[in-house]
Amino acid sequence: MSGFRTSRTRRVRLVSAAAGVVIAALSMTACKDGTGVDVTGAPVPASSSDTPSASAPASGSGSVSGGAGASGASGVSTSTGGSSAGSSSGKGSSVSAGTSGGTAASGSTGGSSAGKSTGKAASPVTCEGSNTKTIASPVNRPVNHMLLTVTNTGSKPCFLYYYPAVAFAGAQSAPPVIEDSQPQAVVTLEPGQSGYAGVALSATDGSASGGRTVKSLDVYFYGRNLDGGSVGSGAKPKLPAGGVYIDDSLKVTYWQQDMDDALMW
Repeated sequence: MSGFRTSRTRRVRLVSAAAGVVIAALSMTACKDGTGVDVTGAPVPASSSDTPSASAPASGSGSVSGGAGASGASGVSTSTGGSSAGSSSGKGSSVSAGTSGGTAASGSTGGSSAGKSTGKAASPVTCEGSNTKTIASPVNRPVNHMLLTVTNTGSKPCFLYYYPAVAFAGAQSAPPVIEDSQPQAVVTLEPGQSGYAGVALSATDGSASGGRTVKSLDVYFYGRNLDGGSVGSGAKPKLPAGGVYIDDSLKVTYWQQDMDDALMW
């Protein structure tokens, strides 16, 4: 009976010991994480090399400096933690664009200098014998009339002031002017242009006295001041070979810009 109890007691002890081994093994397993590292000890501080740098987000500042692009300096100084791309983006093309703008400005200056080379227009002078050519032409209508044509042969515009001072052979004074023929403005002749004046040679009904035939004519020109008399040299247009008939009713018109206006009086 005592032998049975001793055998049973040994079995209980063996089972208890085996259970203790299993429990100990399970406890050790529970003290390790999935990576096999013992996590029951004091926590080990992470290495500074493993900790993300506080300036790491500044890698995004590379794109910020690139967006600014105002100058190369701002791109470099934005963040020391930025990537090399951020540094290169700081070198914006706006610098070269500014240089191009300077070139354009100097070009406009050159255009301004070219504009200054334009010459001034020639100042008008007074029409007279030395810068004009005068032609005397008898006309059929109106009857007993003659047309004076003065052409500017000079290089400057000239003014035909007032009316012609005509002097037929033997004349003692210039004939009067038809006042109603005065134009609104002084006739101006550009080089090559012509002005006109009509000459009423004699009365159409023959009622005037002093009729005669003349074969020469001188034409003189007034200046700005009518009372100052004629200016410059006169003209001596040719008359028809047989001469022209005049009487004491002889009159002239003011200088006109248009031929028809000169012959309507």
